Amino acid sequence: MNERLRQGLVAAEGPLSGEVIKDVDCVAGGCIHQAWCLQLKGGRQLFAKTGGADALPMLKVEVEGLKALKAWADPEVLEVPEPLAFDQVCGEAVLLLPWLDFWAGNQASLGRGLALLHRASAAENPGRFGWPVDGFIGAGSQPGGWREEWGDAFVTLRLRPQLREAARWGLDLVDIEPILSALIPWLDRHQPSPSLVHGDLWSGNANVLSDGRGVLLDPATWWADREVDLAMTQLFGGFSQDFYIGYEKVWPLPADASKRVEVYNLYHLINHAISLEAHIEVRAKPF
Repeated sequence: MNERLRQGLVAAEGPLSGEVIKDVDCVAGGCIHQAWCLQLKGGRQLFAKTGGADALPMLKVEVEGLKALKAWADPEVLEVPEPLAFDQVCGEAVLLLPWLDFWAGNQASLGRGLALLHRASAAENPGRFGWPVDGFIGAGSQPGGWREEWGDAFVTLRLRPQLREAARWGLDLVDIEPILSALIPWLDRHQPSPSLVHGDLWSGNANVLSDGRGVLLDPATWWADREVDLAMTQLFGGFSQDFYIGYEKVWPLPADASKRVEVYNLYHLINHAISLEAHIEVRAKPF
């Protein structure tokens, strides 16, 4: 962290006005942004995520997602960190969160907590699928909007926008459209209730705290079929059998849920391919 930003954080108009930062350590957790542990005088620690001014919209969406998830989470088994400050400081975007001590422990509470969140939100859902504003999935855009039926929501708000981005690879969207059109009624027959989902649930965005509770981080939240979260946990690994047992004890998945896993994960696979292509293009530019 540069000295200018460090001083700006504790300046009179800064988010840590009146505090003294004793030390700053670069930490893991910043795939897109930079991540820091701030050691404050008196012993308090904070997690800081920073980036250029253009990162403000992404961090704003993260703040909104964390607040939404926290409203439905059972704090006895699942922690969702409360955003402490979100601002532009010295020309940089800054998000401050409580520092959390992770522990490579049993994931049963993580699974149970996710199921409780899904079930509680489904019981008072908005009666439709989507999200009120445009957001992000990683660095990629994630359109907002609402749809009454699940099939229409997933295909229109998720798959079609990603495939349009991927059209530059030579994909013929005209050829793909019949498949997408057929997916809509196929998913509608499933008839899920809208649940508030994390939306980007790979192992880097979930963990276990030292007190045994689960924790969710860095969401791409929307109202969706709860199965999209469970499907993504299978995409890159990192979730133990205890996690799935914990979830199933609270709210078992339908017997045919496995049939939809690859369809739901197609969204994330296309997004990762687009992100990788963008990264390669940036690396390939001459200086």
